[in-house]
Parts: sequence; C-alpha cells; structure tokens
Amino acid sequence: MSASQPPQSPPSPEFPESRQGIDEPTLLVKIFGKDRPGITAGLFDTLAAYSVDVVDIEQVVTRGRIVLCALVTAPTAGGTTEGDLRATVHSWADSLKLQAEIISGMGDNRPRGSGRSHVTVLGHPLTAESTAAIAATITSTGGNIDRIFRLAKYPVTAVEIAVSGTGTEELRTALATEAAQIGVDVAVVSAGLSRRAQRLVVMDVDSTLIQDEVIELFAAHAGCEDEVAAVTEQAMRGELDFEQSLHARVALLAGLDVSVVDKVRSEVRLTPGARTLIRTLKRLGYQVGVVSGGFTQVTDDLKERLGLDFASANTLEIVDGKLTGRVVGDVVDRAGKARLLRSFAEQAGVPLAQTVAIGDGANDLDMLNTAGLGVAFNAKPVVREAAHTAVNVPFLDTVLYLLGITREEVEAADGLID
Repeated sequence: MSASQPPQSPPSPEFPESRQGIDEPTLLVKIFGKDRPGITAGLFDTLAAYSVDVVDIEQVVTRGRIVLCALVTAPTAGGTTEGDLRATVHSWADSLKLQAEIISGMGDNRPRGSGRSHVTVLGHPLTAESTAAIAATITSTGGNIDRIFRLAKYPVTAVEIAVSGTGTEELRTALATEAAQIGVDVAVVSAGLSRRAQRLVVMDVDSTLIQDEVIELFAAHAGCEDEVAAVTEQAMRGELDFEQSLHARVALLAGLDVSVVDKVRSEVRLTPGARTLIRTLKRLGYQVGVVSGGFTQVTDDLKERLGLDFASANTLEIVDGKLTGRVVGDVVDRAGKARLLRSFAEQAGVPLAQTVAIGDGANDLDMLNTAGLGVAFNAKPVVREAAHTAVNVPFLDTVLYLLGITREEVEAADGLID
C-alpha cells in the first residue's frame, strides 16, 4: 500500500465481508405438514450442523398445517456440501412425516418496490370472489402483494395485505372504487413506524358511538319526534345547513322539564362494539374523544361512563328547571368538529397525521378529511364517497382492525388489569 492511499477499514465483525455480497449462494428450505411443537427448533438444529446463517424466516400455521420457509446461506462447515445438507434435511423431515423442498439460488429476496402500504379488508363474509377482485386491483396499480395474514375471524373476517411498488393514495383510490362495487370494506394506510405510534381517536356520537340521535330522544318526550327526525335526516345528508336545522329542532323542545335529561341518558344505546373499541384503545395507550352536534347533557355523561379523554358538544339552555328551546355558546357544526379535532390533537401532543376520526353524517366530513385516517361508519353516501375508508358493518370495534390491531390483541388487552 502506498503512503498516499488511505488505510482500508477492516470488515465489520457483526457483518463479515463473506456475508455481505448479494450474489452469495443461498438455499430456500421449505417444510410442509401437520403442525406440532418442536418443528421449527428441529429444522434449525438440523441446519446448525452445516454452519449456515439465517437470511430470512417465514412461518404460517393454518388449520393445523404448517408451512415453514427458511432462507439460509450455503453450507460452510468443513467438508460438507449442499448435497449433504439436502439429504440430512429430507431425512429429518421424513422422520416426522413432513415434506421438504430445497431450492438453490443466489442472494436474498428481491428488494421490495418503493411505496409501501397496509391494506385492510373487512368481509362479512369475505368471499373468494371479493378477494380475487381486491388482489387484481392491487396488481392493476403496479403493486405487489408481499404478505397476507388474518387479523380477525369475528365479528367479521379481517385480513391485512402488505403491498409495495405503488403509492398509497393511488392504491386507496383504486381500491375504494372496487370495494364499493363488490360490497367489502377496505382501508389503505401508509406503512411505517408511525402506524404503531400513539394515536388520538375522535368519534362522532349520534349514530356512531351510540345507535340513537339524541335530539330525537328529547323530541319523543316533547311529542315532536317525527318532525325532528325528518329535519335531522336532511341535515345528515347535507341537504340543510346544520346550524339552522339545529336551532329549528331545539326550538321544538322549549318547555321540557329538566328531568327529561336523566331519562334520555338512560335511553341512550351504545353501538355494538363501542365499549370494546374504547377499552382496547385506552389499554393500548391511545387517547379517545368525542365531538357531537348533540348536547353536553349527554356527552358529559358518556365521557364519565366510558373514561374518554375529550368530549365537546352543544349545550341546551336550561332556565328555572325548563329547556328554553335554545343552545348556549358556539355551535359545534361541521367546521367546529374539525376545529375541535385539531384542538384535541394539540392537547394530546399527537400530530394530525396520527389522528383517526370516525363519523357518519355530512357534518363529520371536515373532521374526517382533517384526520390522518377518516372512517365513515355506516355513513350516508356522500360521506362514504369522501372519507378515506368506510366500514359498513354494525360493529364499531372493527375500526381496531383498520389500525392493525388483531382480535388476539383485543382479547389480550381484555386480560389486562386496569
């Protein structure tokens, strides 16, 4: 070496030079058969005799049948050959009544394409036809399916598909169109560490967190339920200005005794899965809030009962023990919901990209589009078309699967002591 040449750094002890080349001979060892304890340990005990390095591992067990794949470097133990390794692995597999396949090649898996996303598919049921359509749509965008696994088998079938090679927005647009045609729910989110970071989940209340429209519960006690329900439906479809419709409906409640508040609270019915959703999110460290075009007289009670972190809604004016037919303070309307989402996120210390909003009505649209992930839950058509994703099954806890949380993790969270 001349004096003008800089000294060469020695190979890293963690990554020996002989293991760094992408053209190094490798073997893909595939094992199939009836699952039982000890198969994985047994295979790698067998391979250990040949001083191979493990490059990649994948194992799946479905209905008691195992598929175990190990990508390893070619044998380097003194005097041993690839043929020796093949014979030993086949002999071991035969002794356990397993099948073995060994494929020679070079290097690691081919690099995944740029643009990586998680696609969550919810079916009730999930049919082969709809699965084929989703897979074909992914391919049509230039995406490649890298991995599929099941998140849940009840109350819906939920699977997650890891996709590379195409942009998240392009994939989301293509799959939203296909999902609407075949009747399944599909969510597409960018892959990365942020998916598992702390999040803030904010929900609408009426027809989302609960099955009811609170103002209609009040109206039933005032004898004007049908009139109020008709105006509510128009407002939720986006056909009426929300604030004007709210004032018109609340005016019909004038004169109701304040004792009606407790009656309405007792009549509120949580949406199936609501308790599970909130309980799981809280146990996993998420923060949860609600925003509502309804009334604090109900949302404050829900906040206390469910352990919510945030809650905001309109407030019915009460004077001398009677509802006046007016609301006090700023109205929580479409723009107000988005503003409150931002405020909650700031208080929680969570960036907007890490927020999730869930709602069903036109007055939820700004909130859904402001959040990192907007979920239309059993929503009106105008909302389903504008949201990032839609859930059209009657179980609110299915939103957990859109966040990559499995049913097993939900049940494990239930086993934690508060």
